Amino acid sequence: MKFPFSEPDRLNLDPAYSRLQDEPMVKIKLPYGEEAWLATRYTDVRTVLGDLRFSRAMAATRDEPRSVPQQMSDGILAMDPPEHTRLRSLVARAFTTRRVEQLRPRVREIADELLDDMQKAGPPADLVELFATPLPIRVICEMLGVPHTDQDKFHTWTEAVVSTTSLTPETILQYRDSLYAYMADLIEQRRQAPTEDLISTLIRARDEDQSRLTEDEMVRLAMGLLAAGHETTVTQIPNFVYVLLTHPDKMAELVSDPSLIPAAVEELMRYVPLGATVGFARYATEDMELGGVHVKAGEPVLGAIGAANRDPRAFARPDELDFKREANQHMGFGHGVHHCIGAPLARMELQVALGVLLSRLPGLRLAVPEEDLKWKRGLIVRGLKEMPVTWERP
Repeated sequence: MKFPFSEPDRLNLDPAYSRLQDEPMVKIKLPYGEEAWLATRYTDVRTVLGDLRFSRAMAATRDEPRSVPQQMSDGILAMDPPEHTRLRSLVARAFTTRRVEQLRPRVREIADELLDDMQKAGPPADLVELFATPLPIRVICEMLGVPHTDQDKFHTWTEAVVSTTSLTPETILQYRDSLYAYMADLIEQRRQAPTEDLISTLIRARDEDQSRLTEDEMVRLAMGLLAAGHETTVTQIPNFVYVLLTHPDKMAELVSDPSLIPAAVEELMRYVPLGATVGFARYATEDMELGGVHVKAGEPVLGAIGAANRDPRAFARPDELDFKREANQHMGFGHGVHHCIGAPLARMELQVALGVLLSRLPGLRLAVPEEDLKWKRGLIVRGLKEMPVTWERP
């Protein structure tokens, strides 16, 4: 079966996923690489992501199913424990819930500064350019010790991480090389003049005990943190606002009761199918039964997280937004050893973003008809290129 099933349609999940949940798993063929099983049910996807009988590292030796010609199986996302654990443990402390909560006042300060500028300029304003993009970039830059004045350069380069067809294979490699060189140079600067940031922490770990981290691993880990630390949140802020603006009753619910915002972020993480495709195949290391089929050792399985988060076996009324949903064990941040390390930071940023937008921009609404909105194309994520909004001026 050819995959993806269709071109992404805004934030709508292809109906094929729902139909497949009532059948055994199927084999799919992405544009490149070998065939793979597709898991769409919540329990099956959770097993693929969390069961250590499935390997990410095996992808490096196989023709991994993928959406781009070149294979990118490097870095922490391509590792299994204990190698994965060795690298993840070096940065995990920076992203604990406790450490992230200490950053909340600073994130709120940055968000207020961005909205101050938006309000001074007056509506209409592009929420993507003026708020959703600079907020996560400035936060991750401060954590890592990256000059946010370079954001235009590295934000352009990090598109190589999420591109399927938006960039040519040559451009993807060029951008990745540019980002690698940029980060390697910044690491050398920090080595000469250390500061209290995450890059300096990695350098100390590398220089004090070289068995913990090689120079190449350090550069790639910093690259991954910079890219992952802003790309998805940049996309999800306007996605979440779009969902609220197209569900005015839910927007009104949050405006009247801001204490629901943390729960709303969790529900929006479940509801919004961020992925435009599937990726990061896991390879079975032994024969097993999964999703009504016999998966042989060495066969790849891909998990459709967006579909799993809408599985009626796991969530009552899965296609409805419910900010009071109980036991919302969504997989919007993944699951298992590769669960997003920056999930506490992303949660907090999304909470702050929604909170300041709803409290400071009364009457927030689209400044153009919904059908005129421009959506990103050729990326592994769904999101808006631009989001013109307006609001009631005081």
